[in-house]
Amino acid sequence: MHYNYVIVGAGAAGLLLLKAMAKDGFFDNASILVIDKNRKTENDRTWCFWEKGKSELDSITHKQWNTIQFKTDAFNKVESICPYRYKMIRGIDFYEQLIPALKAKKNIHFLQDSVTHIEVKTKQLFIENGTEPICADYIFDSRFNYTELLEQSKYAVLQQHFIGWHIKINSPIFNVDTATFMDFSVPQKGNTRFMYVLPFSQTEALVEYTLFSAAPLETMEYEKAISDYLLQLGILEFEIIAKEKGNIPMTCHPFYTKNQSHYLKIGIAGGWAKPSTGYTFYNSTKQVQKVLALIKNNQPLTQLKPKKKFWFYDVLLLDILDQSNYLGSIIFGSMFQKRNSKLILKFLDEETNLWEDLQLIWACPKKPFLNALFKRVFHRQRT
Repeated sequence: MHYNYVIVGAGAAGLLLLKAMAKDGFFDNASILVIDKNRKTENDRTWCFWEKGKSELDSITHKQWNTIQFKTDAFNKVESICPYRYKMIRGIDFYEQLIPALKAKKNIHFLQDSVTHIEVKTKQLFIENGTEPICADYIFDSRFNYTELLEQSKYAVLQQHFIGWHIKINSPIFNVDTATFMDFSVPQKGNTRFMYVLPFSQTEALVEYTLFSAAPLETMEYEKAISDYLLQLGILEFEIIAKEKGNIPMTCHPFYTKNQSHYLKIGIAGGWAKPSTGYTFYNSTKQVQKVLALIKNNQPLTQLKPKKKFWFYDVLLLDILDQSNYLGSIIFGSMFQKRNSKLILKFLDEETNLWEDLQLIWACPKKPFLNALFKRVFHRQRT
């Protein structure tokens, strides 16, 4: 069977790409196949991001916040982020709105199966339950291999790992208008550890214990930290409505080197996650538009690469956290204490100019970054 475009994986990146293709008349006569091993009928994840103004996904946005909180042992900052809004989309809402509408288009097909192997040169995909390969003009591949990443040593590899509880309480404690972006007041234990709280009402919230470190913890350690934090907030009794768990790679490894003219790694597998924060959803929407432009102009997909200056900023931060993981709260704390949150969000979106970059860089502790810069440059000269 032959298709013009095959998307491997119906996660955020795959469905955002498919949605953009479905809206663009350029692809109306193209045959498109999406392959995923899951039926996408469960709320298997949530995506959070910030953006200015309204978007076409607002109809499925579960909750939005105008204000964020950043806290350490030294200070507590609550600040409006307008014109940005911090937004949360639940996986199930995303799937239920997008997939039926996409399936209704005659040129789009879904296949529930696992891709076992891709021959990039011949553009052939082999699936678990298929006897014949599937051929394509373009292949977009979201499969991610942690083992391959850990086998290299040139770039630091950390993990953003977390467990969250969606809880309900009896007393109105949560501030429904404010999302706790990072609360570093929890014990750091030599790592970068913080609490993340998204209130849906005064009595309901997602409370998540998150680390930026080299290795995950045992489940009981995350859950004890959440229980201790709730106790600290004065919450003695609560009902756990749902739990979520995640692990996002944090690295500047050049995933794009796997790309070829008609083959592209997408999503986390393509390096679309912001290395220093793990945020992926909003960046994926921007990457999708670049992908479509390359296809429509008949340009090779190898042209899709990260912005060099932001990539290098992330290299230095991850080098620091790899060697001195406890410095995370100090670095992020310095930025949020000394600079406006809106500027930080703009920087994390990789939309700041050089002057704005320098303002944020100057807010950070200088010695760790100078040491990281020296080691990175020296390492490069040797290799």
